[in-house]
Amino acid sequence: MDRRTFLKSATGAGVAAAAGGLAMPALAQGAAAKTLRFVPQANLANFDPIWGTQYVVRNAAALVWDTLYGIDSKFQPQRQMVESEEVSADGLTWTFKLRPGLKFHDGTPVLARDVVQSLVRWSARDPMGLMLRAIQVELAPVDDRSWKWVLKQPFPKMLLALAKNNAPCSFIMPERIAKTDPFTQITEFVGSGPMKFARNEWVPGAKAVFEKFTDYVPRSEKADWLAGGKNILVDRVEWVIMPDPATAAAALQNGEVDWWETPLSDLVPVLKGNANINVDIGDPLGNIGSFRMNHLFPPFNNVKVRQAVMTALNQEDYMRALVGEDDKLWKELGGFFTPGTPLYTEEGGEMMKAKNVAAAKKLLAESGYKGEPVVCVVAQDMAATKSMGDVTAELLKSIGMNVDFVATDWGTVGARRAQKTPPGQGGWSMFHTWHAGADCINPAAYTAIRANGEKAWFGWPDVPAVETEVTNWFNAKDLAEEKAALGRLNKAAVENVVYAPTGFYLGYQAWRKNVSGVVSGPLPFFWGVSKA
Repeated sequence: MDRRTFLKSATGAGVAAAAGGLAMPALAQGAAAKTLRFVPQANLANFDPIWGTQYVVRNAAALVWDTLYGIDSKFQPQRQMVESEEVSADGLTWTFKLRPGLKFHDGTPVLARDVVQSLVRWSARDPMGLMLRAIQVELAPVDDRSWKWVLKQPFPKMLLALAKNNAPCSFIMPERIAKTDPFTQITEFVGSGPMKFARNEWVPGAKAVFEKFTDYVPRSEKADWLAGGKNILVDRVEWVIMPDPATAAAALQNGEVDWWETPLSDLVPVLKGNANINVDIGDPLGNIGSFRMNHLFPPFNNVKVRQAVMTALNQEDYMRALVGEDDKLWKELGGFFTPGTPLYTEEGGEMMKAKNVAAAKKLLAESGYKGEPVVCVVAQDMAATKSMGDVTAELLKSIGMNVDFVATDWGTVGARRAQKTPPGQGGWSMFHTWHAGADCINPAAYTAIRANGEKAWFGWPDVPAVETEVTNWFNAKDLAEEKAALGRLNKAAVENVVYAPTGFYLGYQAWRKNVSGVVSGPLPFFWGVSKA
């Protein structure tokens, strides 16, 4: 059921009635006060945080696997598993040491060789990891608690690479698991994080369960996003999968669940009217909607076809579909970076705001487009992707494109978008997703802006001009040089349509008032959250 359909069938007082009268899923009620029931943004269909980049996987992984450093709310990397680090005077050798007493969930100690193998696997998939690989001389254990990373040239953003919150994060796994090919999914889910994954209770499409790891030793510092002490105050966290927003709203109102990650904006007034529920913006840095195109195959391997889409695209159409009529919840973009942050730029961004169907048709004709099907792979179990997909189907038809609309689920999108087969042979032409604003502040953590061909994110854009400016940003000596580099980067990314942003928007989260400790941020932080 999508947002518009729901509102037509249940408006005003009828919404509350519908929410109260819907059949509830059967949820276990034992030890309710020590079990936190959470409705995530999507189904946890797979659980390998290195193999893919879905936020839902990253969010679950942050419970199970710890990181060497953690990013805080000021976007500063802080020590997490690491006790100390040293960098040589020439900036070429980094030596790290683990905190003592760290254990994996199977009871084995966390050793330097586990860290090294985990970093090997992570660096094969992550853009910053690939940059480190390109200048790496040696990555090796020194002893059980220490390891060194020797480079050919300095890499000043080393700690940011190891702390960043965007996927793939550098989660640390046992050596035996980390030896899994980075392009193959792991099948064993053992970490050293604050919670253990209850593999025997995992039912994809229905439920995922996490249990408190009693041997976890949190840091003494106050928790701050992915930094500080990750103190778990409940015994279990149950992720209850509810793709239908009406069902999730009813469950939250009736106390069947405790916390809903992404409530539909049109249901927010009903939730705010419930004396037992808190509602707030989930992340003040918001999200950037994404129309992601496959640069490898027709029709989107032709830059004029991509330009036609961006020229015709009206961000307001997408944003209205996503957040409704509240203008405070969205902004039109002329650039790829997070608005309101120091490096945001709209240099060369006129095409993003053109909204010109006639000009788009002209570009499409000039491209030589021959009516190839555009295989639109659109997840129907997520309100954001479904809403954007509905707008896209009409947009492409309006400029004369042949739409092959594949309605599926988010787990399937996650698997299919990794395929490099042609669209007509199990591949894809485009899909919708979104990028957290926290990931789009600069190129360091912004996987989707990279355009380094086969090493790029899904869609595999190859735009040397973009990569040149990424390098210039990394090498910038001050903020002025950083801004200049990103202005040029934005212009090149628009001209070549690395992807088409569909607008910037804010979303809500909602939780029952007997739950405390919920904070805003780029992912749900379960440490410090308690339930009365």
